[in-house]
Amino acid sequence: MKLEGRKLFRSQIARDLACLLDVNPAVTSWVCMPTTLQVNGQPYIPDFAVFNDSNDVTLADAGDRHDPDRDIEAAARRAGWNYRCVSREEIYEGYRLRNARDLLRYADYAIPLGDRVRLLAALDEHSSLTVAECISSFREGNPMAILAAMILHGFLDVELDETPIGPETSIRRIR
Repeated sequence: MKLEGRKLFRSQIARDLACLLDVNPAVTSWVCMPTTLQVNGQPYIPDFAVFNDSNDVTLADAGDRHDPDRDIEAAARRAGWNYRCVSREEIYEGYRLRNARDLLRYADYAIPLGDRVRLLAALDEHSSLTVAECISSFREGNPMAILAAMILHGFLDVELDETPIGPETSIRRIR
């Protein structure tokens, strides 16, 4: 969703990290394999450049690239970048990745205006609703697809870390 440019993933763990970047509200966009650094005299291409809502840019690698013998962070700093290696544990802990994959299936779904307005009005009235309650308000399109697309497009907030998204999951409006 937030990818700028071509999809080009070095590994499955890098692809999984990209899913997490797409559902991170602080990330505005990201680019695959954005630049080449010189690390100990050798070329090195990080997995991503991640742009956030405070206009900071960080080069990021998935955790399978961690190599304490290579001074990637120092090379990134010399080139004017921030750098972060996201550990396997951070990528795979909890339910965030599973929920992100479930939601991203619907990234390109067109949200019918009537359903969007109806749900946002209900959330204005009740402050939060469960997934089951939200689904019953849709009349024009695929209820789960609409709900997922509204979450991905920043209309709604849902807890992604605690449990898999289910009928009892709480949905709130983002203002």
